[in-house]
Amino acid sequence: MTLQATGASRRDFIQASASAAGLLLTFSIAPKAGAAEAGVKPLNAYVHVAPDGIVTIMAKNPEIGQGIKTSLPMIIAEELDVPWEMVRIEQADNDPKAYGRQFAGGSMATPLHWDDHRRVGAVARAMLIQAAALAWNCPTGECSTDKGMVVHVSTRRKASYGSLAAQCSAVNVPDPKSLTLKDPSAYKIIGKATPQYDTAKIVSGQPLFGIDVRRPGMLYASYEKAGVFGAKVASCDLDAAKAVKGVRGAFVVEGGTALDGLLPGVAVVGDSWWAARKGRKALNIKWADHPTSAQSSAGFAKRAHELAAGAPQMVTRHDGDVDAALKGAAKTVKAAYAYPFIAHVPMEPQNCTAEYKDGKLEIWAPTQNPESGRQLVARTLGLKPDDITIHMTRCGGGFGRRLSNDYMVEAAWIAREAKAPVKLLWTREDDVRHDFYRPGGFHFFEAGVDAAGNVVAWKNHFVTYGEAPDRPAPSAGMSASEFPARFVPNYQLGVSAMPLGVPTGPLRAPGSNALAFVHQSFIDELAHAAGMDPVAFQLKLLGEEKIVGQPPAAYNAERMRGVLKAAAEMSGWGKTQLAARTGMGVACYFSHQGYFAEVAKVHVAADGQVKVDKIWVAADVGHQIVNPSGALNQVQGAVIDGLSAALFQKITIDNGAVQQGNFGAYPLLRMADAPPVEVKFLKTPYPPTGLGEPALPPAIPAVTNAIFAATGKRIRELPIDTSLLKA
Repeated sequence: MTLQATGASRRDFIQASASAAGLLLTFSIAPKAGAAEAGVKPLNAYVHVAPDGIVTIMAKNPEIGQGIKTSLPMIIAEELDVPWEMVRIEQADNDPKAYGRQFAGGSMATPLHWDDHRRVGAVARAMLIQAAALAWNCPTGECSTDKGMVVHVSTRRKASYGSLAAQCSAVNVPDPKSLTLKDPSAYKIIGKATPQYDTAKIVSGQPLFGIDVRRPGMLYASYEKAGVFGAKVASCDLDAAKAVKGVRGAFVVEGGTALDGLLPGVAVVGDSWWAARKGRKALNIKWADHPTSAQSSAGFAKRAHELAAGAPQMVTRHDGDVDAALKGAAKTVKAAYAYPFIAHVPMEPQNCTAEYKDGKLEIWAPTQNPESGRQLVARTLGLKPDDITIHMTRCGGGFGRRLSNDYMVEAAWIAREAKAPVKLLWTREDDVRHDFYRPGGFHFFEAGVDAAGNVVAWKNHFVTYGEAPDRPAPSAGMSASEFPARFVPNYQLGVSAMPLGVPTGPLRAPGSNALAFVHQSFIDELAHAAGMDPVAFQLKLLGEEKIVGQPPAAYNAERMRGVLKAAAEMSGWGKTQLAARTGMGVACYFSHQGYFAEVAKVHVAADGQVKVDKIWVAADVGHQIVNPSGALNQVQGAVIDGLSAALFQKITIDNGAVQQGNFGAYPLLRMADAPPVEVKFLKTPYPPTGLGEPALPPAIPAVTNAIFAATGKRIRELPIDTSLLKA
């Protein structure tokens, strides 16, 4: 039986169905006015209460290691008042009609679902109370809940949720907005350190990831694409590939020109992945010429400096009179900063399993953005979206890479051609050389401070990639309100752009992961030029106002001052006696609704090798941490990611293609080199926000500023060149 919510508005509705199998609750809140324009679609969540009292909660969003498969159900379970040990979690399939938008990106899961998921649990709890009151012939106000039981307060009579589930079809479904949610002081699950739900399965090797999928009669595919992105196949030896033992077929895929779609290549399908891979090596492909084959990292750097010598192609912000303020400044500083393309390199390479039958397609994919993938596959293969089913597997890392679904459309196309279920599995070299890279960039700064240490002028000529300065490549732009805009009275941001044939896209803390390095490093330069302590200088720059600017670009300076002071206190800033060639650096940054400040302690050896001794992190992500252990994991992981980018990571383009291919040429931070990361969460009266990303950006400048403090040598280009740091 399905019930329409009694008393609910047209925007709020709940559906509940009950039978001998238990209670199934579907909850939906349509977007508020303006939400649709922001791309936010209705939220849906499912709760199933079985007769034995076990509660199954569907996890709607992709799990990529960020712990959302655990933390979102924790929110529901808290308001449902069910013991965590009685909860089971299942990963939902992609279903926009039931769940709205399902994605993992932007650290948005908690802020988007904090309120709605609590109301899912509260509604289910209220219905169970009604069912008990109906059975006991008493007012609902005489009943309460405790540990998966409804309790009659005065008589202490009890009934389990499982025994009441089937009776919920006879009760009214309350308006979710009418329910009183728990006071945080009563929380039993939220705020308690909780292991990730899949941990036992992960460590015991049980199949959870896309790479683990098996289908009856499944073949394996390997797909070769040109090093130059989008280049077509001029010739290849399909017969040689087909002659390899175990190869079932080989064919050319014409593909298209969109870098985020199905690109040209050659597919080889075999009984095993090794057979398909061996057949691929026999193809002897010759690639056609491509217009971007002359592009190179060296050429980009040369062109950036040429553009910097002239006026910006566009000025996106101009406050006050920058030139006059520079002339009147007590001290001025000029500096050029640069950062490279970097790759995501999740531990699980891209993969997808697809099965095409009778005009319908079924897909198993480790994707961060399943509906986008479904639409891409539908357009490319000429199918109706409703004829495509996507099962979301656990992702072995994502970091933004799996927001793009090129591997999904490749698998779908190959499966249709092969007329069999197919698992496409990329090599590590495929993964490194066919990414959607964090774009590089160049910043040419000039700023001035007065005698009191105030920043009176700031000028930045930002040279980036794109069709035009107002049409940057994906993730290659910069907001005109980027800090310290609005905090400096005379401020100018100019932008110039260079054409690019390399695919780019979001990488953990997109934009911010590079912009924090250049801005926070240059602010540190200004602090030293002014003869001020860097923490004191940052606090002075932040001023005394609480909020600067207007939504959606408002900046809460009070919150940033709070984390900056906390990080200084945690680290003993200014109170610690440091050894020779050891320094401490500080940086702070706002991104993805989180305010973070970090201090790094670094030792630079005589041969220039950098050892990060410790990182202190102060974070303000609102008044509630849902899962403290997951939160700590996210912050520490983000810092480690930042250290890898600072110390090692660089993608080099030559002749239009990526030169790196595996971890030998693209290393990550090793466990032995990972420093301790101490984290403190400040509790502030703001809604909880995500934290998978905002801890990364300040880690990089905190380290480079510490290197300057240790050696007197300024790092203005990433990754850090240790040969420049020798004693």
